[in-house]
Amino acid sequence: MALQEVERKQALGHRVWCVPYARNLSGIQIRGNAKDWWGKAHKTYDRGADPTVGAVMSFRATRGMSLGHVAVVSEIVDDRQVVINHANWHRNKVSLKMGVRDVSKNNDWTLVRVESQPGRYGKPYPVNGFIYPKADE
Repeated sequence: MALQEVERKQALGHRVWCVPYARNLSGIQIRGNAKDWWGKAHKTYDRGADPTVGAVMSFRATRGMSLGHVAVVSEIVDDRQVVINHANWHRNKVSLKMGVRDVSKNNDWTLVRVESQPGRYGKPYPVNGFIYPKADE
């Protein structure tokens, strides 16, 4: 369904953003910029530092990513690596099965590197944590 929505938007000439893609893929019904998801999830969705399949990884806003970013975990590789699906990491595109490595000092997923091209991981990005979908969503 999330990919169908992306195709529909692209056909209409609309931009593909990470927020509606993550919302459609995960079922987590939060609105607003990605940088606000972590705070908006408080008292509505469980949040934590452990990745699970279907959870939304909430990236903090940075100088180069002022609106933040959200991505959906699709696979757990090991305790320091997951696979995500997300939109607009590459402008106006959906990126499927991209690796993410936890590079935080305390193994707590507060700092990650994202696979931008197969086998190539970019600079570190700060992460708030993971927002977990409700069981009934």
